[in-house]
Amino acid sequence: MRTVRDDDGTRYLLLKESTDSSLVRDPETGEQRHVPNAALEPVDGDSPLVTAAKAVPDAARCVLTAAHDDRALGLLVELDERGPLSVAELLSAYDLCESDLHGLLAEFRAAGLLTEARVHGQRGYDTTETASDGLAQLRD
Repeated sequence: MRTVRDDDGTRYLLLKESTDSSLVRDPETGEQRHVPNAALEPVDGDSPLVTAAKAVPDAARCVLTAAHDDRALGLLVELDERGPLSVAELLSAYDLCESDLHGLLAEFRAAGLLTEARVHGQRGYDTTETASDGLAQLRD
């Protein structure tokens, strides 16, 4: 399997290639169709697995990439459901030590999933639209 693109720049997964045409799949829609070989060119350096991942919406991929285990995902879900929450509330409510909590919060901020917020005069965090959208897509 390879990643190819057509004349418009749309990327596809190449499933089968014959003399005149190739069977390709659009990773975002799952649609399969035949395209003339002359209208396709290989995309060097773009893994077909990365292309296949495009079937998952961007926001959901961002959540999946940043939340590397169930505790991390659970923290993001809780912030989305209950947030914004102060750091003090997070430390007292969940079984995370301070360094683990701050590590996860930093990872989520770097991924664009959290934003800082003031909660009862204390530093806290709330989910971004990307996080909320990604979680909603995963819940569906």
